[in-house]
Amino acid sequence: MAHGHARPILLGLIGSPIAHSASPAMHEAAAEAVGLTAHYQLVDVPGADDARLRTLLSSLAPIGFAGVNVTFPYKERVLPLLDDLSPGARAVGAVNTIVVRNGRLNGHNTDTTGFARALTQAFGPSPEGPVALIGAGGVGKAVAVALSHFPGLEVRLVDADPAKAEAVAALLDGHAALRVCRRVEEALEGARGVVNGTPVGMLPDRGTPVPFALLRPGMWVADAVYSPLWTPLLTEAARIGARTMTGRELAIHQALDAFALFTGREAPACAMERAFDRAVAPLAA
Repeated sequence: MAHGHARPILLGLIGSPIAHSASPAMHEAAAEAVGLTAHYQLVDVPGADDARLRTLLSSLAPIGFAGVNVTFPYKERVLPLLDDLSPGARAVGAVNTIVVRNGRLNGHNTDTTGFARALTQAFGPSPEGPVALIGAGGVGKAVAVALSHFPGLEVRLVDADPAKAEAVAALLDGHAALRVCRRVEEALEGARGVVNGTPVGMLPDRGTPVPFALLRPGMWVADAVYSPLWTPLLTEAARIGARTMTGRELAIHQALDAFALFTGREAPACAMERAFDRAVAPLAA
């Protein structure tokens, strides 16, 4: 193939721990599907302070990165280190996609767009509420903003750190029916939907962000975690007959949106879906 000689587009992921990430497989497959070559590098940096993070980001352009994704625990911490933020990233206060253009770093948030699309595909154009949202960190904030785009949907937000939840409520003040709850039990009282926006349930953790006794068959339950695909929360939800959405949908949709920002090309969803399933299959075994 002639395009094999072209220099590959260099992409990456900054975060930790990220060994199980499906992003390399998804982005490289998406590139191949549109006739490009991409190399997607995992940049696993545990416990980086702001100085180390700044050094890392300032090296992206000189090394030749077209863009990088950002994941836990740096989605919020990269904000002040970027040259520019999209309105969406500014609204969320978190970045999961950085586009490198002419030496400048532009922050975006495709968790928001990706989650909204995934949710409507799984549960229809107007998901039933109230929705209990667990977690007000990087992913939780993106989900809160995504949910705020559904008119009249009541969101009840819980975080182990109530100040974080209050900050998200302030951020969305006037844009959404968002209520901060102190306890998960309170958030789930009469709730129709549940979203886990925390890393609880991500391997090696086998915990659940929601006590199983609070789940009901009529609910829909979504998880942002995809390693494992079937977290303890989703396994129990499915067992009692609730409708479920795994982290697969969010992972694929945020990656599709990020790839479009990185390359200016729309990748076919099926290419990313196949790549995700291949990458994650060993984890499910």
